[in-house]
Amino acid sequence: MNQAPPALDIVDETFLVVPPSTVAAAFADPRSWSRYWPDLVLEVYTDRGDQGLRWTVRGALIGTMEVWLEPVLDGTLLHYFLRATPAGPDGAPRVLQPRDLRREFDRRARAAKAIALGLKEVLEDGREPGVGPRAE
Repeated sequence: MNQAPPALDIVDETFLVVPPSTVAAAFADPRSWSRYWPDLVLEVYTDRGDQGLRWTVRGALIGTMEVWLEPVLDGTLLHYFLRATPAGPDGAPRVLQPRDLRREFDRRARAAKAIALGLKEVLEDGREPGVGPRAE
């Protein structure tokens, strides 16, 4: 039996000039997840340490989400993947009209970028462009 593909397939990448361990620490505490994704219930199914996390997603969406932290040059490329379908109040998949699905996609993509840029601002701690990361 074939399962329908997720209605939302969002991919984002943001470069942060800090080590992967610094970015991993921002996602390590489950209490932070409700700040980043307040309408989602996440359950880790793969903890890859400094390489990131993979979650199953429930709540407003049903599916999977991943933060993959790739060491690149003097920093980390934060890859974000969300593959999920909107859920109704009963937790069952909900079909949205194309216009509403586009809005949901845009909202989730913008939220992902806001999380990444917020982490960039905090973790890079005022680093000027062209200057390497601060020593830990």
